[in-house]
Amino acid sequence: MDYSSGPLLVSQRERQSKKFRAWVLFAIPLAALLFQISVPRFFQFVGFLDMPLLVVVYFSLMWRNQLGGLAIGALMGLAQDSLSHDPLGMFGIDKTLVGYFAASVGVRLDVDNAVLRLLLTFFSYLFHQCLYWVMSHALLGRQMAFEGQRWLLLGLMNAVVGVSLYHFLDKLRESV
Repeated sequence: MDYSSGPLLVSQRERQSKKFRAWVLFAIPLAALLFQISVPRFFQFVGFLDMPLLVVVYFSLMWRNQLGGLAIGALMGLAQDSLSHDPLGMFGIDKTLVGYFAASVGVRLDVDNAVLRLLLTFFSYLFHQCLYWVMSHALLGRQMAFEGQRWLLLGLMNAVVGVSLYHFLDKLRESV
């Protein structure tokens, strides 16, 4: 039975990963990290954005390679850890797993679909927040409130911004 004929499933021809110029692979993650640590200090209304997470999800989806997703997630997460006040490894673990799962989805589905990107970014944000909450309780013994309704709203807002960001980033890629 062939399931690849559906509009959201990827055909053999479309399974190819997307290639990015070297400067894009360096500049976009760096810009996301700089945005995350500096812009919310001056403009608090954008503090809800998790730009490193959006970059991890995008590159993982486009590369369609679990190892690439693991690598970008680990690098972005550890870089974010080193710039935050949290213990080293918390964001690293979260973003590594998000990168892996996003790349796994990218292998099977047509990730150029805007609605699918919105849903994947939304669920990636929720997964990231829940995993961070669990690790904070289990590994650090922190008592953090479970803010499910807030996470749903922030996940939706990140997903909407993510789809817009992904459209811009699509212009920087090359097909192989």
